[in-house]
Amino acid sequence: MYSMNNAAAQYKRINTEGALNATPHQLIQMLMNGALDRLIQAKAAMERGDTALKGQLIGKATDILSGLQSSLDPKHSPDLVDKLNALYDYMQRRLFEANIKNDPGIIDEVSDLLRTVKSSWDEIAPVV
Repeated sequence: MYSMNNAAAQYKRINTEGALNATPHQLIQMLMNGALDRLIQAKAAMERGDTALKGQLIGKATDILSGLQSSLDPKHSPDLVDKLNALYDYMQRRLFEANIKNDPGIIDEVSDLLRTVKSSWDEIAPVV
C-alpha cells in the first residue's frame, strides 16, 4: 500500500534518528507519530499566539502528510489507496484552513483522523 522509498525519504527529512534500523512498517508509524507531534505543538503555539511557529509546525505536519500520500502504492488495494489519498488530501486542506483561520478545532479534527488511520496501521502485522 505504501512505497517505502518515498516514506524513507520523507522520514529522513523529518527525523533521522532510528530510521536506519526501522522496518518499512515502522517508518510509516514514525511519520504518523511525527505528524501528530507537530500538530500538538502547532495547537500549543496557536494558543500562545506564536503565529510564526504555528505556521512552521503546520507546514511540517502537512509535509509529512504529503510524504505519506506520495508513499501510497496503488498496486496494493487500489480502493483503499484511493480513500487514503483523498483523506490525506482533505487533512492537508483542513490544516491550511486551520492556519489561516487560527482554529485549534480544525487541528483537533485532523489529529483525530490521523490517530484513526494510525491505530489501524498499528494493528497491521508488518510483513517480515
